[in-house]
Amino acid sequence: MAPPPNRRPGFSRRAQYGLFISYVVAVGGALVGACLLLLSTFNPPAFAAVRGFFSEIVTPIASGLDWTRRGVSGIPGGIASYFGVRSENAALRAQVERDRALVDQARAITNENRRLRAMLRLRDRTAEPVVAARLVYSSASSTRRFAVLNAGSWQGVRTGMPVRGPNGLIGRVVEVSPNTARVLLILDPESIVPVRRVRDGLPAIAAGRGDGLLEIRSASAAQAQFEAGDAFVTSGVGGVFPPNIAVGRVSRRARDLAEAAPLASPDTLDFALVQQMFLPEAGQVRAPEAAPR
Repeated sequence: MAPPPNRRPGFSRRAQYGLFISYVVAVGGALVGACLLLLSTFNPPAFAAVRGFFSEIVTPIASGLDWTRRGVSGIPGGIASYFGVRSENAALRAQVERDRALVDQARAITNENRRLRAMLRLRDRTAEPVVAARLVYSSASSTRRFAVLNAGSWQGVRTGMPVRGPNGLIGRVVEVSPNTARVLLILDPESIVPVRRVRDGLPAIAAGRGDGLLEIRSASAAQAQFEAGDAFVTSGVGGVFPPNIAVGRVSRRARDLAEAAPLASPDTLDFALVQQMFLPEAGQVRAPEAAPR
């Protein structure tokens, strides 16, 4: 027989105790809430102390629950990160193996180059610095581009010596006095610098335009394609400029003749470094004719 739907808890002592405890808890909570409300209204400092006491008790529990919640919610992300790190680690290992092969190839080429140089008895030369001098003047308003250094023959400066800054080549010395030197900038239309492209060694000629930019011309018979961002450095051909000094970077794509921006601007430099000619016995550098008045 099914029990009646509206049964009173009097038949079970456990149900009676549970109902009594719930009533006591509800009444006690209401009394505590009323006391706290009165305390916060009439005695705020005492309420602040009570609130701080309960905060000290509740804060560790809340922190533990928050740590647990974050740990549980971070499990899927951790699993995804684990597999992501494994795939990235595999990709990096493959990249390291490819780079190792390139490094081994470069080492083999270097050793072969050293051996061939020893067989041919080639003699390398390093362009030693002569003096570091201040750029006291540079022409920027005319088509002829010169600069003046506050160092001359008394400091060891000679005609034809290259002048460079921290970012690249500036020019070469064309006139020398006891304490000053006149520098023909690579931006001058009379300046010609043998260069090569960094990415493939393409030989070219960098000539000044007189307007703060350079022209890069291909030195080979075949048509050359210049891409934006191509960097050019000195090639060492001619024996004046040491190799591997930064000269300019191509501004936009072109064929055979490209516009380039110099990497070293004399207008923004305070000091410059005068170096020895790469191969002084290769030839003498003749100073350009004076500009017309």
